[in-house]
Amino acid sequence: MEDTATDSSVVLGMGSSERYLTPDDARSIVRRGLATLALDGRRLLVIIPDGTRTMPMSLMFDAIDAAAGSRLAALDYLVALGTHQPMSDPQLSSLIGRQVEGGRTGRSRIFNHHWEEAGTFAPLGTIPAAEIRELTGGMLDQDVPVSLNRRIFDYDQILICGPVFPHEVVGFSGGNKYLFPGIAGPEIINFTHWLGALMTSYHVIGAGYTPVRAVIDRAAAMVDRPTACLALVVTHEGLAGLYFGSPQEAWRKAADLSAQKHIVMVERPFHRVLSIMPEMYDDLWTAAKGMYKLEPAIAGGGEVVIYAPHITEVSYTHGRILDDVGYHCRDYFLEQWERFKHYPGGVLAHSTHVKGLGCYNATTGEETPRIRVTLATGIPEERCRRINLGYLNPEGIRIEEWMGRENEGILVVPRAGETLYRVKQ
Repeated sequence: MEDTATDSSVVLGMGSSERYLTPDDARSIVRRGLATLALDGRRLLVIIPDGTRTMPMSLMFDAIDAAAGSRLAALDYLVALGTHQPMSDPQLSSLIGRQVEGGRTGRSRIFNHHWEEAGTFAPLGTIPAAEIRELTGGMLDQDVPVSLNRRIFDYDQILICGPVFPHEVVGFSGGNKYLFPGIAGPEIINFTHWLGALMTSYHVIGAGYTPVRAVIDRAAAMVDRPTACLALVVTHEGLAGLYFGSPQEAWRKAADLSAQKHIVMVERPFHRVLSIMPEMYDDLWTAAKGMYKLEPAIAGGGEVVIYAPHITEVSYTHGRILDDVGYHCRDYFLEQWERFKHYPGGVLAHSTHVKGLGCYNATTGEETPRIRVTLATGIPEERCRRINLGYLNPEGIRIEEWMGRENEGILVVPRAGETLYRVKQ
């Protein structure tokens, strides 16, 4: 197991593709990492994920408190919701492993990021069009306003603490992504997501350092508070890696390990995949990861079935817009840009990610997706058809009838959403 510790530009931590860290390993890394920060008498804000990410948050919460709580004037937490639903006290209690009442546990406060309230944000500046053109390789050319949750300015030190997985917009999640879009304003969220959509999820996911990551890191450079990062690599079996350092370098180490732990290479593409979504995804907006992570391993003309009987909503946040827009491939929007340009880029991006690769003939109005996406959820058939997705009655699915048929080109993925499948080249 690797253990690296050098100067502040490098990373302290451990990681292995062969074994898992113990809780004592994790506590030691947290203790040694936080010992390098000037925390005595200071106020620390920890940016953490919501419940849609697999992570030993209770272990990290306890480790941070034990390592630095007694040194600090304040130790508070902010949930990087992006545009997800705020978490209730019971949900927060389950997340951190301590009783939360009124957004408090002990002397720590646990804040939701209120992305829906304009007063949440403070402007940091603007990334000029010339820089955007350079960062995106000429794909986009516009000024991008950057704003962030103003609560960060109440603290002396920011600590990002979250896992790293292959991600459909940025390549790999984690690091500064917990700032942008985690606690960011709508302009930079919509811009980065649409940039990822232009590149397509198929080509971005698991791709390492991407133009989207470059824009996020550029925005993060505008933050005038010192920021450190605890980047985790987590599987359902355990904690494979934990790295402490700058958000860029800790993320880089974690992404390298995530590429080993979270990407499965298959010999040939499948023509039908059943993605079984866990209950931590409570709408299609979040459960769509069952499509993103499987699309590269599905043959042209094939089908992914998102199986989640517990899901009854397209998106608790953006459902009405998606009912209006529907789900379509990227070129459907690009060829009709005047019609769609006023919609939020983040919603259009989600639409394209779920529909996947495809083409659109503006002359005939015909859209041809590369694969079919079918919902076997609690969302009614009429609504599925209206938003341009397929429907299967989840009550008619017998999972055992799908199992053991890989040789027939049929794959079942239990607890889908965090492992990326690709075909060997």
